[in-house]
Amino acid sequence: MNAYSTIADQLKLPTGIFIDGAYKPAISGKTFETKNPFNGNVIANLPACDSADVDAAVASARAAFESGVWSALHPTERKTVLTKLADLIMANVEELAVMEALDAGKPVTDCLEIDVPETANCIRWHGEAQDKLYDQIAPTSPDAVAMIVREPVGVVAAVLPWNFPLLMMAWKIGPALATGNSVVVKPAEDTSLTALRLAELAIEAGVPPGVMNVITGMGPDVGEPMGRHMDVDALTFTGSTATGRRFLEYSAQSNMKEVCLEMGGKSAALLFGDAKDIDRIAEIQAAAIFWNMGENCTANSRIIAHKDVYDDFVIALEKQVADWQLGDQLDPDTRNGPLVSETHYAKVSGLVESGKAQGARVVTGGEGAGGLIFKPTIFADVLPSMDIFNKEIFGPVVGVTRAETDDEAIALANATEYGLAATLYTADIGKAHRYARKLKAGTVGVNAYSEGEISTPFGGFKASGFGGRDNGIHAHEQYTELKTIWIDLTA
Repeated sequence: MNAYSTIADQLKLPTGIFIDGAYKPAISGKTFETKNPFNGNVIANLPACDSADVDAAVASARAAFESGVWSALHPTERKTVLTKLADLIMANVEELAVMEALDAGKPVTDCLEIDVPETANCIRWHGEAQDKLYDQIAPTSPDAVAMIVREPVGVVAAVLPWNFPLLMMAWKIGPALATGNSVVVKPAEDTSLTALRLAELAIEAGVPPGVMNVITGMGPDVGEPMGRHMDVDALTFTGSTATGRRFLEYSAQSNMKEVCLEMGGKSAALLFGDAKDIDRIAEIQAAAIFWNMGENCTANSRIIAHKDVYDDFVIALEKQVADWQLGDQLDPDTRNGPLVSETHYAKVSGLVESGKAQGARVVTGGEGAGGLIFKPTIFADVLPSMDIFNKEIFGPVVGVTRAETDDEAIALANATEYGLAATLYTADIGKAHRYARKLKAGTVGVNAYSEGEISTPFGGFKASGFGGRDNGIHAHEQYTELKTIWIDLTA
């Protein structure tokens, strides 16, 4: 047993929802199991909430917001509290990393080195930014002053995905709390533990009771009531495009709440004919698709390679995964743990089988490795008509497609309903500028796979995004209302 398995055995796991600063059971008393996807063991029984719990959480958030206990604080005071929360996250980094790995199947080393530190960094960054942003004065005649100010929207509902539970929570609550809102968070039912623990740490940091609430349960029982709630002012969601569309419907059918959606992707990496250092590109692209078991919305699951570099690239990519260690997510040497659930494993394996049936060539992988672990899989000779070219697999599966020209590569990359991210490799800086603008994606990495960083806005075109952006100062916009205050100086 390694040190992280020992920590896992000693974890004090949350067993209640978090409303008004305290753990509580669901009003119905019902629970559901959350399991370790590596071995199927039950980790904890969590409250299976419904609309009554949503009402209670929203009421708590509304009361806190209207009281001004957080919303009326000086921005510097909110900054101080959020900075302390970031410090507490790092003080508990091993506990949070092990809890995240245990619940989600994510490699513990990734959680320790990426997910938890970036969670703290995100919350700290938004807290630090808030007292450095200024409102505006519009140009008017000398007889009036027109102030353009931003005010917190009120109660924000955040519905989270299961692939990056802590980090996506930070992407939502960082700007929402920094701008003075109260929040109600629904984590994914498969990965709820760290959201509850983070709410507890927020209270310890000084976030007042009621300002941050976390409720657990299934989408139809909790997510839909949040989307339809008449006292939720804004909703932010990361997840599938199908669910995102439903949240738009719920908003239209209720109080027209603001909705910000970060949804699916089928991101492409393009290798132009002049791409250099194919081995380096293969190393980058192996990480871009196989990291986090491919459970990443920006993963470059389509690689479109010019005919001049196609064969060399396929060979180089295969070499990259020859020693990719699979296994227990609590082993620090594991690079890929299990997929998050049996349902998701079935989806991934089904799409892999469709790729085989439709004539794509399996270069490596193409099957499970025991339990919910799926081998890193490379398909070659993938055609645009195939399901694995068009459908989001969200697993460790990549397809390589041959392009005759650079322009054909761009056309193939854009031939999708999604537009979240793309990657482009070329030795010609002029071509890089021109073609990066032709790619219909919210983030384009040139000669590197990248999602940007905390200072750059993140979101997608087409069916990948709607209503705003995560990260950067731009993320503050969807959690505030723009108001004009006109003062007549002649009165």
